Amino acid sequence: MISALLPLALFANGVAVGVMLGNAIGPAAMALHLPYARYVELIKFMWPRYDPFVPILNVLAFGLDIAMAVTAGGRRDGTEASDLFIGAAVLLGVLMVISVTKNVPINKYVTGLDPASQPDDWPERDPRASWKRWNDIRVGLGITALVANLAGAAVLL
Repeated sequence: MISALLPLALFANGVAVGVMLGNAIGPAAMALHLPYARYVELIKFMWPRYDPFVPILNVLAFGLDIAMAVTAGGRRDGTEASDLFIGAAVLLGVLMVISVTKNVPINKYVTGLDPASQPDDWPERDPRASWKRWNDIRVGLGITALVANLAGAAVLL
Protein backbone atom coordinates (compact mmCIF):
# COMPACT_ATOMS: atom_id res chain seq x y z
CA MET A 1 0.00 0.00 0.00
CA ILE A 2 2.78 2.42 0.83
CA SER A 3 4.20 1.98 -2.69
CA ALA A 4 1.01 3.58 -4.01
CA LEU A 5 0.77 6.32 -1.37
CA LEU A 6 4.38 7.47 -1.37
CA PRO A 7 4.66 8.73 -4.98
CA LEU A 8 1.37 10.60 -4.64
CA ALA A 9 2.46 12.18 -1.34
CA LEU A 10 5.81 13.24 -2.80
CA PHE A 11 4.06 14.64 -5.87
CA ALA A 12 1.47 16.61 -3.87
CA ASN A 13 4.01 17.94 -1.36
CA GLY A 14 6.58 18.72 -4.07
CA VAL A 15 4.21 20.52 -6.44
CA ALA A 16 2.60 22.52 -3.62
CA VAL A 17 5.92 23.68 -2.19
CA GLY A 18 7.27 24.35 -5.68
CA VAL A 19 4.35 26.62 -6.50
CA MET A 20 4.68 28.34 -3.13
CA LEU A 21 8.43 28.82 -3.58
CA GLY A 22 7.93 30.14 -7.11
CA ASN A 23 5.41 32.62 -5.78
CA ALA A 24 7.74 33.67 -2.95
CA ILE A 25 10.70 34.42 -5.21
CA GLY A 26 8.62 35.98 -8.00
CA PRO A 27 5.23 37.63 -7.63
CA ALA A 28 5.26 37.97 -3.83
CA ALA A 29 8.66 39.65 -3.92
CA MET A 30 7.53 41.92 -6.75
CA ALA A 31 4.31 42.82 -4.89
CA LEU A 32 6.35 44.61 -2.23
CA HIS A 33 7.44 47.17 -4.83
CA LEU A 34 4.19 47.73 -6.71
CA PRO A 35 2.03 50.82 -6.28
CA TYR A 36 -1.25 50.24 -4.44
CA ALA A 37 -3.50 49.76 -7.52
CA ARG A 38 -1.16 47.33 -9.27
CA TYR A 39 -0.72 45.33 -6.05
CA VAL A 40 -4.48 44.96 -5.55
CA GLU A 41 -4.90 43.98 -9.21
CA LEU A 42 -2.10 41.41 -8.88
CA ILE A 43 -3.70 39.75 -5.84
CA LYS A 44 -7.14 39.75 -7.47
CA PHE A 45 -5.59 38.04 -10.47
CA MET A 46 -3.41 35.54 -8.63
CA TRP A 47 -5.45 34.42 -5.64
CA PRO A 48 -8.15 32.49 -7.52
CA ARG A 49 -5.40 30.74 -9.48
CA TYR A 50 -3.47 29.56 -6.42
CA ASP A 51 -6.50 28.84 -4.27
CA PRO A 52 -7.86 26.13 -4.11
CA PHE A 53 -5.06 24.36 -6.07
CA VAL A 54 -2.24 24.68 -3.51
CA PRO A 55 -4.44 24.10 -0.42
CA ILE A 56 -5.85 20.93 -1.98
CA LEU A 57 -2.32 19.64 -2.60
CA ASN A 58 -1.26 20.47 0.97
CA VAL A 59 -4.30 18.72 2.46
CA LEU A 60 -3.70 15.72 0.21
CA ALA A 61 -0.02 15.49 1.22
CA PHE A 62 -0.99 15.89 4.90
CA GLY A 63 -3.52 13.04 4.70
CA LEU A 64 -1.15 10.81 2.77
CA ASP A 65 1.62 11.44 5.30
CA ILE A 66 -0.66 10.26 8.08
CA ALA A 67 -1.67 7.18 6.06
CA MET A 68 1.98 6.42 5.29
CA ALA A 69 2.99 6.83 8.94
CA VAL A 70 0.36 4.28 9.94
CA THR A 71 1.24 1.92 7.09
CA ALA A 72 5.01 2.20 7.58
CA GLY A 73 4.67 1.84 11.34
CA GLY A 74 3.24 -1.63 10.83
CA ARG A 75 6.33 -2.75 8.92
CA ARG A 76 9.27 -4.36 10.62
CA ASP A 77 11.68 -1.69 9.33
CA GLY A 78 9.18 1.18 9.29
CA THR A 79 9.43 2.93 12.67
CA GLU A 80 11.97 5.51 11.51
CA ALA A 81 10.07 6.13 8.27
CA SER A 82 6.83 6.41 10.21
CA ASP A 83 8.38 9.06 12.47
CA LEU A 84 9.55 11.02 9.42
CA PHE A 85 6.08 10.89 7.82
CA ILE A 86 4.50 12.03 11.10
CA GLY A 87 7.00 14.89 11.21
CA ALA A 88 6.09 15.88 7.65
CA ALA A 89 2.38 15.78 8.53
CA VAL A 90 2.97 18.01 11.57
CA LEU A 91 4.90 20.51 9.44
CA LEU A 92 2.14 20.55 6.82
CA GLY A 93 -0.45 20.94 9.57
CA VAL A 94 1.34 24.03 10.88
CA LEU A 95 1.65 25.33 7.31
CA MET A 96 -2.11 24.97 6.82
CA VAL A 97 -2.91 26.67 10.14
CA ILE A 98 -0.73 29.63 9.14
CA SER A 99 -2.45 29.73 5.75
CA VAL A 100 -5.94 29.82 7.25
CA THR A 101 -5.18 32.22 10.11
CA LYS A 102 -2.68 34.61 8.50
CA ASN A 103 -2.41 34.55 4.71
CA VAL A 104 -6.01 33.85 3.70
CA PRO A 105 -7.45 36.72 5.78
CA ILE A 106 -4.96 39.10 4.17
CA ASN A 107 -5.87 37.82 0.70
CA LYS A 108 -9.58 38.30 1.45
CA TYR A 109 -8.94 41.82 2.70
CA VAL A 110 -6.93 42.78 -0.38
CA THR A 111 -9.36 41.24 -2.87
CA GLY A 112 -12.11 43.31 -1.25
CA LEU A 113 -10.25 46.54 -2.01
CA ASP A 114 -10.93 48.79 -4.99
CA PRO A 115 -7.72 49.30 -7.01
CA ALA A 116 -8.98 52.74 -8.08
CA SER A 117 -9.55 53.98 -4.54
CA GLN A 118 -6.63 53.68 -2.12
CA PRO A 119 -7.74 53.88 1.51
CA ASP A 120 -6.44 56.94 3.36
CA ASP A 121 -4.87 54.72 6.01
CA TRP A 122 -3.18 52.40 3.47
CA PRO A 123 0.36 53.08 4.70
CA GLU A 124 -0.68 51.80 8.16
CA ARG A 125 -2.78 48.90 6.84
CA ASP A 126 -0.58 47.71 3.98
CA PRO A 127 -0.33 43.92 4.60
CA ARG A 128 2.37 43.05 2.08
CA ALA A 129 5.32 42.66 4.46
CA SER A 130 3.25 40.60 6.90
CA TRP A 131 1.87 38.38 4.14
CA LYS A 132 5.35 37.80 2.71
CA ARG A 133 6.82 36.99 6.14
CA TRP A 134 4.11 34.38 6.83
CA ASN A 135 4.43 33.01 3.29
CA ASP A 136 8.19 32.61 3.69
CA ILE A 137 7.54 30.62 6.88
CA ARG A 138 5.06 28.43 5.00
CA VAL A 139 7.59 27.81 2.24
CA GLY A 140 10.20 26.79 4.81
CA LEU A 141 7.73 24.42 6.46
CA GLY A 142 6.75 22.93 3.10
CA ILE A 143 10.36 22.38 2.05
CA THR A 144 11.17 20.79 5.41
CA ALA A 145 8.12 18.52 5.08
CA LEU A 146 9.28 17.49 1.62
CA VAL A 147 12.75 16.68 2.97
CA ALA A 148 11.15 14.59 5.74
CA ASN A 149 9.03 12.76 3.16
CA LEU A 150 12.05 12.10 0.96
CA ALA A 151 14.01 10.86 3.98
CA GLY A 152 11.11 8.56 4.89
CA ALA A 153 11.11 7.23 1.36
CA ALA A 154 14.88 6.68 1.52
CA VAL A 155 14.52 4.72 4.77
CA LEU A 156 12.01 2.41 3.13
CA LEU A 157 14.20 1.76 0.07
